[in-house]
Amino acid sequence: MRALTRIQAASIVVAIATARVAHAQQAFPPDSAVLSIIKLRVGEKRSAGIVVGMLEPDGRTRIVAFGDPGPGQPPLDGNSVFEIGSISKVFTSTVLAELVKEGKVKLEDPVQKYLPSSVHVPSRSDKQITLGTLSEQNSGLPRMPSNMHPADQANPYADYSVQQMYDFISGYQLTRDPGAQFEYSNLGVGLLGHALALSTGKPYEDMERKRVWEPLKMNNTAITLTPWMKQHLALGHDEGGAVVKNWELPTLAGAGAIRSTTIDMLKFASANLHPERGKLEEAMAFAHESRASAGGSTIGLNWMIRKTSNNAIVWHNGGTGGYRTFLGLDPSGKRAVVIMTNSSGAGADDIGMHLLDSAIPLTPKPVPPKQPTAILRDAQGAVTQLVLHQAGQTASGKKLP
Repeated sequence: MRALTRIQAASIVVAIATARVAHAQQAFPPDSAVLSIIKLRVGEKRSAGIVVGMLEPDGRTRIVAFGDPGPGQPPLDGNSVFEIGSISKVFTSTVLAELVKEGKVKLEDPVQKYLPSSVHVPSRSDKQITLGTLSEQNSGLPRMPSNMHPADQANPYADYSVQQMYDFISGYQLTRDPGAQFEYSNLGVGLLGHALALSTGKPYEDMERKRVWEPLKMNNTAITLTPWMKQHLALGHDEGGAVVKNWELPTLAGAGAIRSTTIDMLKFASANLHPERGKLEEAMAFAHESRASAGGSTIGLNWMIRKTSNNAIVWHNGGTGGYRTFLGLDPSGKRAVVIMTNSSGAGADDIGMHLLDSAIPLTPKPVPPKQPTAILRDAQGAVTQLVLHQAGQTASGKKLP
């Protein structure tokens, strides 16, 4: 085969670079197209309401909203407040990454180091549960503790105490070595958030506010609802369309207690895409680094990482009793998508993935199963372990984040 001339080789290099720039500058569909998608979802009763936030490569943001905010609440928009559920986990790992970068903790540190001496954290094969294994979802701890006995099934985490968590952990025997296998654990990240709060000497909410929300001017993000947030709250709905209670997670706050708006979440997304801005943003990029296998994908510090034909999508989703949410980042393209829904159905992860990569199809309206199932399917129809936490049920049938 004849060797390429310098001009031909240079042309190929320019073509490749142009293609990369084109991908990096890829815009989202027009608002009208996004509105059509979410109108259909609401019309099919797959969600009461949906807010979509898009961060363009040039830094511009766009917000499209449609649906029912709940009785007496203002129309859905970028200021509507939602429970973000398990997306709280990446806020927990953002603080972890910051503390690691500051030299105050190490990923290899046993979590036992940051807990009272009365707590016995289980180990196996001389391997200890570390801050790293908790954030990589391979600590060996189960998805949920078995000693939850909620007085109010509509708010199942509200009365779960720190002492109950300590008692469960101290009495639990690991069935596999820490670091050996991916198993999504709300308990594990709740414990991580608790340990980080103890290490900083601040309650979890105060720790997040000081280290993340205030620096990013996320003024309407909190765990404790402010009067303004109550006024702008999108009321959560169950799958039948009935308004449900908001959830409180005092002990496992790091796993799913945060409430926020689409506008604030876009600020968080933007910071995650620009490590050049400062130390907080550098720590965020550190949290994105792939560290372990997670089902058919990989995981950073709580961030799921999905490789596609065009890019790598860094993402997390969330769910509580009345909400389903999604945050997806395209670091190479400097783009992001936030999806907020105020219903406890299957959520709208596929919309977020589709907007970030049009090759990923939207999921058609599911046919109701004959029997309850504990498996969700991703946008391509393949069974995935990455969203099993949204399908989990308590004995009473209440979904958990």
